[in-house]
Amino acid sequence: MLPRNLTIICITLVVSTACHVLQQRTHTALLVGEALEMIDRYYVEPVDDRQLILSALAGMTATLDQHSEFIPPVEYRAFQDTIQQEFAGIGIYVDQPSTDGPVRVITPLVGSPALAAGVLPGDEIIEVDGEVVATLDIREVSERLRGPVGTTVDLTLRRGDEEVKTTIVRDRIQMESVIGDHRDENNNWVYRLDENPRVAYVRMTSFGDKTVSELESVLRNLNNDFDAFVLDLRGNGGGLLNAAVEVADMFLNSGKIVSTKTRGGRLEEEAVATQGTLVNTNIPMAILIDHDSASASEIVTAALQDHGRAIVGGTRSFGKGTVQNILPLEYGRSALRLTVAKYFRPSDQNIHRGKDDDEDDIWGVTPDEGLAIEMDLPSLRRLMTLWQEASYPSLKGIDRTAFSSITTEASEAGGQDDIPEDATVWMLDKPLAAVVQRMLPEYRVEQSSEPEDDQDTETNEDLNKAA
Repeated sequence: MLPRNLTIICITLVVSTACHVLQQRTHTALLVGEALEMIDRYYVEPVDDRQLILSALAGMTATLDQHSEFIPPVEYRAFQDTIQQEFAGIGIYVDQPSTDGPVRVITPLVGSPALAAGVLPGDEIIEVDGEVVATLDIREVSERLRGPVGTTVDLTLRRGDEEVKTTIVRDRIQMESVIGDHRDENNNWVYRLDENPRVAYVRMTSFGDKTVSELESVLRNLNNDFDAFVLDLRGNGGGLLNAAVEVADMFLNSGKIVSTKTRGGRLEEEAVATQGTLVNTNIPMAILIDHDSASASEIVTAALQDHGRAIVGGTRSFGKGTVQNILPLEYGRSALRLTVAKYFRPSDQNIHRGKDDDEDDIWGVTPDEGLAIEMDLPSLRRLMTLWQEASYPSLKGIDRTAFSSITTEASEAGGQDDIPEDATVWMLDKPLAAVVQRMLPEYRVEQSSEPEDDQDTETNEDLNKAA
């Protein structure tokens, strides 16, 4: 066969293949378009074409795994705020106890414009810039509270039986992801245990854009002036993969941190620790995890556990070992969040828990022997209250039952009354005490007795929305 003829045949095959793929995709697009046209023409009520498209996108991703989704514009802005750890607003956390009732302030943030303006926990937001918002959804109210830095917003708040009017200047609100054990008299975090300042303690709530720089600053200021180090990742649902790698690298001199594999098990990338650490490798270290520690939290914990750098206490982690990419749509107004790979710990063991996996399968991160400790729910609920009061001093002295999704009856059934009123974090936090005593055997502090009854099924008090 002449070379010229062979070239023509190859070109024909390529063009034919491309046309076939294009025809398949065009056919699918035409099918969606035809359905939209029929709904618009025949459906009994008027329809919003854009809403139908958004619903179609949500439906497509719903057939994938639980971590893939379509993110519409409003939620995408909130998602970006979470990752970037900042937003422009007045600095309050809010919830909405009933769908037809007003949005309520849970707490103003430390150093926020709202705190300076005298906004208090429990205030109900009735009007925003003269518009009545008492019956609007929490997302709509949050959108009205946010705005460009330097602009003002006029609020009418219901505080008990009176209405309070205030004007607040919006500012750039920083969302911290690295916090300590308690705050000092100037509301600055103290990264040492109150019961034993020789134990450094850092709690990370997420892995965002600023997490690495936040943690690096804390560790440099501590300057290895401690006898043991605790990294608390309980309740940390993860975040950015690169942040997890950089955090793990702060504690490891060498070795694999995590590997990612794409479709078909093909190795895509392998992250390796670099020389040098921010915590002396001779100083004992522990990591605390729980059922809600996921993704980036599991990467860090697994890496340090596999390399023998840290002991691990608490309960088995969530088991989210997949990587999601954020693919912008509509020129960045919305996005697709798609699972594109799975990641594996340095031992090459699987982290992700499949839909058919049970407790006997290999997934997640399991605490070290003797350090698997499940907290009783009444103690956990009280501990969360102390954590929130440390983060938001305005909550101290407030009747917290009004902000809890747990009923009074459930609290009584769960043994809440068995916990002393003056119970401290150390008395309540048995996993923390266990890892500290494992690292420093000479350190013993008496803890509260464990309530006998354990009937509660719900523990979290929601800090739902930031504005």
